[in-house]
Amino acid sequence: MVITVAGEKKEVKDGLTLPELIEQENVEMPEYVTVSINEEFIATEDKESTVLKEGDNVEFLYFMGGGC
Repeated sequence: MVITVAGEKKEVKDGLTLPELIEQENVEMPEYVTVSINEEFIATEDKESTVLKEGDNVEFLYFMGGGC
């Protein structure tokens, strides 16, 4: 199936789970990444059970603190 990850179309296996995608994409510090699928944020407790579907648009978001 084809999904879009960070603006790039990718061919992935059917039934790919969000944790598998995070590993496949070598996401740094996955415990701190926020994920949106089709512009909806995925709750931390739902990440493990989320299965991707054809045409999904996935974005990984990192929140950084700091500044003056």
